[in-house]
Amino acid sequence: MGSFKIVGGKKLSGTIIPQGAKNEALQVISAVLLTDEEITIHNIPNILDVTYLMEILEGLGVSISKINNNSYKFQAKSIKKNYLQTQEFQNKSNKIRGSVMIMGPLLARLKSTILYPPGGDKIGRRRLDTHFIGLENLGANFELRNNNSYKVSCKKLTGKFILLEEASVTGTANIIMAAVMAEGTTTLYNAACEPYIQQLCKMLNSMGADIKGIGSNKIKINGVSKISGCMHTILPDMIEIGSLIGLAAMTKSEIKIKNTSIENLGNIIHVFRKIGVKINITDDDIIVKGQNKYKIEPFINGSILTISDSPWPGFTPDLLSIVLVTATQAEGNLLIHQKMFESRLFFVDKLIDMGAKIILCDPHRASITGINRKYQLRGTTMTSPDIRAGIALLIAAMSAKGTSIIHNAEQIDRGYENIVIRLQKLGAQIERL
Repeated sequence: MGSFKIVGGKKLSGTIIPQGAKNEALQVISAVLLTDEEITIHNIPNILDVTYLMEILEGLGVSISKINNNSYKFQAKSIKKNYLQTQEFQNKSNKIRGSVMIMGPLLARLKSTILYPPGGDKIGRRRLDTHFIGLENLGANFELRNNNSYKVSCKKLTGKFILLEEASVTGTANIIMAAVMAEGTTTLYNAACEPYIQQLCKMLNSMGADIKGIGSNKIKINGVSKISGCMHTILPDMIEIGSLIGLAAMTKSEIKIKNTSIENLGNIIHVFRKIGVKINITDDDIIVKGQNKYKIEPFINGSILTISDSPWPGFTPDLLSIVLVTATQAEGNLLIHQKMFESRLFFVDKLIDMGAKIILCDPHRASITGINRKYQLRGTTMTSPDIRAGIALLIAAMSAKGTSIIHNAEQIDRGYENIVIRLQKLGAQIERL
C-alpha cells in the first residue's frame, strides 16, 4: 500500500492543465466494444481506473495502441467471449466500478455477457437496479450464478419507453450503449444529462447512432444495424478542476487552470464563489486568486448557507468533500448535505483530528464552522478511504502545519493523474513513499 508524505503550509503558484475526465473516459472506452472498426480517443487520463478497464478490454481481444501519453487507438475486431469465464476477468472486474460499463456494449454486440460485482469507492449503497431494469426492458435476462455473478443474455434487444427510477449516470450510459443497436426506438425519460452522457451520445452519433435529445433528461434512440469507427476527444475533468480551485484557496495560492471547458462546468465556479473563493475567468482559463481570507455568504435571509448535491445540472456529489475541506479555513458557517451516498462524509473525523471545527450531524450532513485562518490545521497520519475523500485530505495536508502521511495512496491514483509530479511543479512539497 503506497503513501504520500506532505510537508504542509507551502504557497503554490503556476499553471496547470486538467486531465481528461475520468467518468467520461470509462464510458467512451467501453463504447469501442460496439464496433469492429478503429476508434481513436484523445485526452484519456492516465489513472488506475482507466488502466484497469483497458486491461479488461485487452483481455477481451481489443487491440489497443498508444499514440502518445493520452491518446490511444482501439479496435475490437473480434471479441474473446471465453475471457468472460476466466478468473482474471473476475478479479479485474472486482477492482473498479467502471467494469459494469461493458455490459451494455457486449449485450448489443454479442447478445450475452457476465457481470461480476464491480469494485470502486466504498461510499455507501451504489445500486445497479437502474442498469438491470433498463436492460431488462430492452429484452435482457439476468441469471444469478452461484458465485454471486450474473449471466446476462438476450435473444434480441428491442426498443421501448423506459422511465428511469433514478437519473443514474452509469445506468443511463449502459442503456444508451445497448439501445443504439436495438430494434426500433428507445425513449429514456429521467435520463442523466451530465456532460459525460452528452459526450458519449455525441461520440455514438459520430459512429452512426441516431440519438436525439442530447443534454436533456428525455433521450430518444433510434436503433441502427451498424456502428462504425470515429475519433473522439474527452473533456477536461470537472472534478479535478474543482479540486484545484479548493487547493488554491486552502494554500493561499494563485493558480491558473488552463483549458477548462467553462461551458461544461455547470455551477461549480458559482458554488466556490459562494464560500468566498475569488475566481477570474479569461477565455477558457480559470485563475484562482491567492487569498489570505475568504468569507462564506449566508443565504439572503441570513440563514446558514447549505450546499447539497443533486443530479446535473445540480452540484456534483464528487466535489462536496472539496467544498467541505475548503470551508474549514473560511469565515462563516456552512452545512454540507450529501444526499446520494450515506458513507461519503465519514472522512471528516480525520479533519477534526487536524483541528477543523466540524460536527457530523448524521451520515448525510456535516456542519462546518470556518476558523477564518486563526490557526493552521495540524499535520497528521491518515488513510484515504476513497478517491474524493482522499484528495480532500491531501488538500488539508497541503495547507496544514507540519508533515502529514496519507496511506492507501492508490485510492487517489485511481482518479488523479500523476498527482505528485504535477503538484511538485506548482511548488508542493509532496513525495510518494
